[in-house]
Amino acid sequence: MSKSLNVAHLIGNLGRDPEKKVTQGGTSVTKFSLATTSRYKDRSDQWQDRTEWHNIVAWSRLADIAAEYLHKGSKVYVQGSIQTSSWDDKNGEKKYKTEIVADEIIMLDSKSGTAQSEPREEVITEESEVF
Repeated sequence: MSKSLNVAHLIGNLGRDPEKKVTQGGTSVTKFSLATTSRYKDRSDQWQDRTEWHNIVAWSRLADIAAEYLHKGSKVYVQGSIQTSSWDDKNGEKKYKTEIVADEIIMLDSKSGTAQSEPREEVITEESEVF
């Protein structure tokens, strides 16, 4: 039996403000970059940080909510599928772009204006209502 799984789970910070556009058919699409950082010790026993940048795409209602509530620096959890597209550039060279198509976004920033710094965990999915 052949099975497959295409799921990405990421926690990181937005590298730029989300950019929202609307397709000719009227569907919202929002894109943003997400930085994830891991630490490791190098051969000299010194701690090093390694940052990976991920291209995130949200569609429809999730795109609208992401564009409204997220901003550069926001800490979020993103769950989605990995999708790679390809095209030929003007010189005929094959180019590739890999994106995470978001199914769920959870905002992890602390609420502002509260005495205690409690994490804010609001789940945003395609079916979410505006909060």
